[in-house]
Amino acid sequence: MRIVELTRETTQNILENMLKRSPNQYQGYESTVNEIIANVKEHGDEALFSYTKKFDRAELTADTVEVTEEEVREAYEQIDPKLLDVIKKALVNIRDYHALQKQNSWFESRENGTILGQKITPLQRVGVYVPGGKAVYPSSVLMNIMPAKVAGVQEIIMATPCSAEGKVNPSVLAAAKEAGADRIFKIGGAQAIAAMAFGTESIPKVDKIVGPGNIYVALAKKAVYGHVSIDSIAGPSEILVLADETANPRYVAADLLSQAEHDELASAILITTSRKLAEEVSEQVDAFVAELSRKDIIQKSLDNFGYLLVAEDMDEAVEAANAIASEHLEIVTKDAFEVMTKIRNAGAIFIGEYSCEPLGDYFAGPNHILPTNGTAKFFSPLSVDDFVKKSSIIYYSRPALEKIHEDIEQFAKSEQLTAHANSIAVRFEKGGKS
Repeated sequence: MRIVELTRETTQNILENMLKRSPNQYQGYESTVNEIIANVKEHGDEALFSYTKKFDRAELTADTVEVTEEEVREAYEQIDPKLLDVIKKALVNIRDYHALQKQNSWFESRENGTILGQKITPLQRVGVYVPGGKAVYPSSVLMNIMPAKVAGVQEIIMATPCSAEGKVNPSVLAAAKEAGADRIFKIGGAQAIAAMAFGTESIPKVDKIVGPGNIYVALAKKAVYGHVSIDSIAGPSEILVLADETANPRYVAADLLSQAEHDELASAILITTSRKLAEEVSEQVDAFVAELSRKDIIQKSLDNFGYLLVAEDMDEAVEAANAIASEHLEIVTKDAFEVMTKIRNAGAIFIGEYSCEPLGDYFAGPNHILPTNGTAKFFSPLSVDDFVKKSSIIYYSRPALEKIHEDIEQFAKSEQLTAHANSIAVRFEKGGKS
């Protein structure tokens, strides 16, 4: 990996390079995605099944598009029992973590005759998208469904691509069943997003769509936003390790590669105050890459978006980390918790040399669906909050409103909204109800 002295110019160049990976940079795909969405919106199942045949080579009908209970039973027979056991253990951790996020409605009653509050209402129906194709992600099934389940969403439907034979991976089906998906459909890509956003004869319209996917899925979610809500536009995976001379170079190298193997657009960055560590990490990376199964993907990721940055001190390193706002941030320093307090921008923060990124991907409990491409500056991980909506509650008695009605009328008139003012005034007309 390349070793670079950290400067403001270096940081800016890296930010510009990483932004090239954003879905917003792939306008060339938008016309194709928009055509798919428009076709599914207009022609429903007919278009949906046509695209499934074209892209996934699967012949689906209204009778076969939804996963049956028999198919779920078959999945349980086929899945490795040890993997199923791990899925169940991870599910408990994910559920328990998200349960701590749950908010309750609240009301405040005052002596002046007013009641103010906030009503928390779970979304009625949510669509969860789970990628398929080259890779299988039962972990994403758990991470998408469990916070919705904890929030109390009434109906959770899942869409995931099937094989040419019309089958869904057994581990994905088992994870969906364990997490509590109500219905599962064998559809993928932009056509799945369109089906959930607008509804078809077979697929119900949802209120919100969550979950990661390829560039077509990302652009489709962007296009249907407003017709439904979405979680975010996910970009390629990324990791940033913040380390000093106390870090184990072998651990750091392994963690960087854990994200570089996702795809060629993934980013892996080390920021360290020790040039010696940077050199040792570079050597360890080369040794690992030579023996890892996805070495071609890893090498392209490192060549395009991999950096070993050497900072003058930890303050400079932290400043750069906050500017990059990485999806995953590991802190491996002698005072890791103190450094953590200075971090403003990161999707998930891993503290200490035994809190490696895959721990969060699979098992610890916090959600692994995180903001990417610098959006951690203003976005948060997927959470229970994504599956509820909040309504303000206002109650005023007549005496409470009477005390302040002239103030409201004056405010409304100052904005030339006389109907607003009149709505208050008519309640206190002479001869009116007292």
